[in-house]
Amino acid sequence: MQFSKQDHDQILAQGVTPEQIDKQIQYFVNGFPYLNVIKAATIGDGIVRINEDQLPDYIHRFDAAAHERDLVKFVPASGAATRMFKSLFAALDGKSDKSTDEVFARLTDFAFYEDLKAAMAAKGQDLDKAVAANERQTVLRFLLTEEGLEYGSLPKGLLKFHRYMDGPRTPVEEHLVEGAAYANSDGLVKIHFTVSPEHRDRFEKLIEEQKADYEAWLGVTFDISFSEQKKSTDTISVNPDNSPFRNADGSLLFRPAGHGALIENLNDIDADIVFIKNIDNVVPDDIKEQTITYKKVLAAVLLDAQQQIARLQGLLESQSSDVSEGYLAEADELFRRTLFTLPPDGFDSLSKEGKLAYFRKKLDRPVRVCGMVKNVGEPGGGPFWAKNQDGSVSLQVVESAQIDLADGDQKAIFDEATHFNPVDLICGLKDHHGRKYDLTNYRDPLTGFITAKSKDGKDLKAQELPGLWNGAMADWNTIFVEVPLITFNPVKTVNDLLRKEHQPS
Repeated sequence: MQFSKQDHDQILAQGVTPEQIDKQIQYFVNGFPYLNVIKAATIGDGIVRINEDQLPDYIHRFDAAAHERDLVKFVPASGAATRMFKSLFAALDGKSDKSTDEVFARLTDFAFYEDLKAAMAAKGQDLDKAVAANERQTVLRFLLTEEGLEYGSLPKGLLKFHRYMDGPRTPVEEHLVEGAAYANSDGLVKIHFTVSPEHRDRFEKLIEEQKADYEAWLGVTFDISFSEQKKSTDTISVNPDNSPFRNADGSLLFRPAGHGALIENLNDIDADIVFIKNIDNVVPDDIKEQTITYKKVLAAVLLDAQQQIARLQGLLESQSSDVSEGYLAEADELFRRTLFTLPPDGFDSLSKEGKLAYFRKKLDRPVRVCGMVKNVGEPGGGPFWAKNQDGSVSLQVVESAQIDLADGDQKAIFDEATHFNPVDLICGLKDHHGRKYDLTNYRDPLTGFITAKSKDGKDLKAQELPGLWNGAMADWNTIFVEVPLITFNPVKTVNDLLRKEHQPS
């Protein structure tokens, strides 16, 4: 691809190289290959189900180890709430539907009701009178735009979600309360939010205003940090003919490349164990218990797996090339039964040295434990056994876009999925010597996405990097554990806040 000097200067200022841009354009030209899914992961065949009577033991094991570990809760929080208010934006244009009717019928049930009332009163408007007079557009202007609360452009993390006797809480505050219950190492609670640059000041202001009160109430010390999606992870956009898309001023158009870009932010976290959870998946205090229980259970499963991996690594390292067949058989058993990884075809015919090299490489990887809930129709990555580039078969969180649904056999496998991942991950980022892995070495670059977009009325194609919990973690040791559906209560639309799970009991 021929670029001008001005293009080169812009590319370098973006923090990437012309070679990387050429590779991105080649992905546009050639597309990304579909993942070869072998079968859906189900209970007893890739998804672990833990009996209820075992939960206290898992919790005890995690609690006993927590004070020796550096724990961090990692919360992607940069997304704007625009989609959450899609129906209300339509109503602002005079196109109300049943969901809008519900919002106005139950307006007093929202945690932001008092703020909305105050915002309108500050400009001489009476919220209750406006609702009684069916002046919906007036109310929605104050809710969604800069005329009032500007909820339509703020990130979800800053919206009032839940009501309490002592006042409403935002998702950010709910994550503080929840994090104190499990991401707590001897009273120190580290939480990291990824935020958009234009809203970072508001996040920092909220923490500055609320942190001391929550520390006093919960008896902990919070270490709150923020990061932004790196400019260097943005990808170039192209026209339908795959030539670079240019802005009106002739410059190249770069766009944020989806949540997969956050692997760079996660890679900057120096911690033993990281809990990953989306900003909008929070619930009021009265139903937090199950979430806290299973976060600790998943972390205990991770610690158990790390212990087994470290033991085997020690044995294989000490034995060198003289390793016994018994140790190799033990490694094979660990991968098949605990880490759910099957060797490539022809593995049995490899020499002892070849098998040892394979196991050493596979053991020396980051570890993640992913919570899986029963699929009740929510969108999300599903649990599958998939073939990797080295011919091995392992567990992967797979989005529908990664599967060739036009292939009857692949579609049948996709339809057999019984669970999905609600972005519930516990990650081990260090090896058994305490050295941090470079997470960028364990992603599959061939699992990106091409999406259709537009700008200034012109069609374009955009590219997303391998998803954070999909291709960006494709080469991790992975364990799936079933968790209760009650632990998954995202707020995708404003009406979700009216569900009983988000209302005071």
